[in-house]
Amino acid sequence: MRVSHASSLPLLALALACPLWLAGCNPATPSSANEGAPPPMSGPVAPQPPGDRIGASTPDAPATSLPEDTRTIEAEGGAHARIDTLLGDAAQYEQVFKALQQAVASDDRAAVAALVRYPLSVEIEGSKREIADVAAFRRDYERIVTAPVASAIASQSFDTVFANWQGVMIGNGQVWLNGKCLDTACGRSEVKVVAIQE
Repeated sequence: MRVSHASSLPLLALALACPLWLAGCNPATPSSANEGAPPPMSGPVAPQPPGDRIGASTPDAPATSLPEDTRTIEAEGGAHARIDTLLGDAAQYEQVFKALQQAVASDDRAAVAALVRYPLSVEIEGSKREIADVAAFRRDYERIVTAPVASAIASQSFDTVFANWQGVMIGNGQVWLNGKCLDTACGRSEVKVVAIQE
């Protein structure tokens, strides 16, 4: 059987293209889509508090619902601007923050207990638990508000608190404050301590 020259051109083109096509399928060959990709993220991640979140529509809100660059907010006015933008009502956060500092410094356990939203997520001696109410909080006060927790509260300045859409962090995550909407339009909110951990 004789093959004409004209009919062999498509076969020749297919034969030449086949190795290139197969090379694109080779997992060892870097994909052009990945060549400029940044390396995986590394470094510490801010502790995430449990509880209600005013700044998100659902607990698993996508990152696209967050402001484009929190560093820009930080540069434009410190903690008040960040909290107002991310959570709203920075004045209420500052009021609760200062009341907590004062209550812990004066060992006013009743005042500290009144600043907490129950059930409270805590870490006691390395294990996580929930404190159901004021009575349980006051009973375990020394094991919850430990020396490191009290020190973190005392040494924190409100102007330097970390804030994200989940709340305001004191220290390195020892205490978290967050707001809860009191009506459906979230016109009124209440800021409380939502997590304590060593």
